[in-house]
Amino acid sequence: MKPNKLRELLNAKKPTIGTHVSIPWPRLIEVMGRTGTFDYIEYVGEYSTYTLEQFENFGRAFDLFPNMSSMIKVEEQTRGFIAQRALDAGFQNVLFADCRDAKDVRECIRFVRPETPEAGGIHGVGVRRIQLWSNAKEWVEAMNNVVIAFMIEKRGAMENLEEILSVKGVDMVQFGPGDYSTSIGKVGQGQAPEVQNAHYEMIKMALKKGVAARVEIGSFEDAKPYIDMGVRHFCMGWDISVISQWCKQQEPGLRKLLS
Repeated sequence: MKPNKLRELLNAKKPTIGTHVSIPWPRLIEVMGRTGTFDYIEYVGEYSTYTLEQFENFGRAFDLFPNMSSMIKVEEQTRGFIAQRALDAGFQNVLFADCRDAKDVRECIRFVRPETPEAGGIHGVGVRRIQLWSNAKEWVEAMNNVVIAFMIEKRGAMENLEEILSVKGVDMVQFGPGDYSTSIGKVGQGQAPEVQNAHYEMIKMALKKGVAARVEIGSFEDAKPYIDMGVRHFCMGWDISVISQWCKQQEPGLRKLLS
């Protein structure tokens, strides 16, 4: 069974750096994996398309890189089905969106953890991809090692933040300004002081509780203020944004030369 680098780094209390992929093309994982630059790649399933067959192809691509882990971001509806099928296809970690209270969080954790007396999960053994080349004990260990992360992006999640952070099995949290601003009636105001203050409050409370706080950034220059707060976990950049920015940067220069 391939080691879960993200879990290893968290257990060792070391920083982690990931990046986002939303283009459903496993070769992109190979291209990025060969750079050796990231600890893990997050497939942003909540915002993209996928099939169960693509999950397995992503799993095969991730397997090429022993020193790079993987994560899938899972939306609210059918979250248990998506998480279990992704994990059993070869993804190693999960980021759950749209939780509002500790009950939601506990349910997500149960979806992931194996149904053993010790783990208390509801994830059962199935003849799926990773179980074809691992024994039952290895599979159970892998499911117990899944890093389970949560978006704190709803008004209810902030109101219940301390209870959420106290739930056993919460490994990592990340603030979502877009959803949060919408849920408090400030649609499209992700940079509003009230929203940003909630972000800082989440980080401070997570660090106090010993839960890893992750921040999404567009480039490494954006990390400094959060590092000063004690944040050591970042997911940096999006594939579609990189492509878009390249187009916007290169075309004007060539137009100018042609004129």
